[in-house]
Amino acid sequence: MHALMRSAALPAALLALLATPAQAVPQATVDAVVTPAWLERNGRTRPLDVGMEVKNGDRIRTGDGARAYLKLAEGSTVKIGEKASLGFFSRSLKPNKSFRGALDVATGAFRFTTDALRKLRERDVAVRVGTATVGIRGTDVWGKSDGAQDLVMLIEGRIEVRHASGETVEMGEPLTVFVAPKGAVPLPLTTASQEELHARARETEIVAGDGAARRGGRWKLSLGSFADEAAALERYDLAREAGFAAVIVPRAAEDGAWIYEVVQKGFADEAEAQRTAVRLKAATGFAAAPAR
Repeated sequence: MHALMRSAALPAALLALLATPAQAVPQATVDAVVTPAWLERNGRTRPLDVGMEVKNGDRIRTGDGARAYLKLAEGSTVKIGEKASLGFFSRSLKPNKSFRGALDVATGAFRFTTDALRKLRERDVAVRVGTATVGIRGTDVWGKSDGAQDLVMLIEGRIEVRHASGETVEMGEPLTVFVAPKGAVPLPLTTASQEELHARARETEIVAGDGAARRGGRWKLSLGSFADEAAALERYDLAREAGFAAVIVPRAAEDGAWIYEVVQKGFADEAEAQRTAVRLKAATGFAAAPAR
């Protein structure tokens, strides 16, 4: 049967799920994600997925063991650690040339980093880390807000940190650390060791074996194949509510009936897919199998 004719025969519910309208140049996109993670927009929550556009006013949330990379149109990367909540705000008119906006780190760890080829590009970024606000113009900075304190570590470049108490400090030396205990004034600046830098960086870094989905990944997780559309939709809903970016892939069987496979795509290899299968089972109770 011709592809268009097959599509026309699909149930309306699945056609809505498969729709992918064209988008304008985005302010930022999701470059990599270790699930479970979610995007909140206009009161709606959906699982975070590779290639997803991040818009002004969106909030990213990550679960246990999760990570996410947001690639700004001008080339910088925002790395988000586990159990984090980060709001994204941008007023850039030409986001591929310059980024002007703000990041609101309500909880968890983040890293804003720019590679050497893009350090001279224009940007004006304010990052709120709990009670501290960081002004960034082309640099590499790591921060975290938790129940005990708000911390900002300068890795490279120069930043200004303003605290809610009114105190403002300039930071220009690599590995300078600003700490503000909750409900108290900031502590004197300190200098981190290379060991502390590596430990902090690992909280936001995605490495081989974490189970990340990335652009171009050819492996998938099969969450089940169903002859019944309702059963496929139930599995799809459960996975997505848990923060896993499942999709439904319908195919025609030899007898003309439809088979609905629920999958999560984008893994580089079997090991990465299997790592996500472990987290999926812990979150939902059902098993998934890696496949090409």
